[in-house]
Amino acid sequence: MGEIHATTGAAGKGGRFAATKSKLGAAKPALLAGGNPQIAKADGDAPVQVYIAAMPGWKGDVGRRLDTLIVRTVPGVRKAVKWNSPFYGIEGQGWFLSFHTFTNYVKVTFFQGTSLRPVPPGGKAKDARWIDIHEDDLDEAQVTTWIRQAVALPGWGKS
Repeated sequence: MGEIHATTGAAGKGGRFAATKSKLGAAKPALLAGGNPQIAKADGDAPVQVYIAAMPGWKGDVGRRLDTLIVRTVPGVRKAVKWNSPFYGIEGQGWFLSFHTFTNYVKVTFFQGTSLRPVPPGGKAKDARWIDIHEDDLDEAQVTTWIRQAVALPGWGKS
């Protein structure tokens, strides 16, 4: 039996790709420009895991590795999906990190990145800095160091 296709979103509003339902009935998230999964805004681990599972190809492996590093480094981390990106924070302290899927890389943003040492190389924003992770170049030791530093700083927004 074939797949059932259900178009999501209006033309020009992120609905360019269709969400699909498999024979089992579980909807696969639509992929936006660059292959970024379209996930409804929600709190908790479940929507983050749906996002990671929908990341295409090698980017899904990067997403799983990032999530594992964050959870191992920050027990009790708060998770959510906002603006089609996983966010990680500390309750009452704010968000310290998010990531987003692009065509050729996964962008990891540290919201207080200018306070990290060494400062992550990407960005010109007042506080935020980021790294672009390409296939096979996730430096787990450096990212773990940045995560440890980031959770010790005031976060962005309300987590």
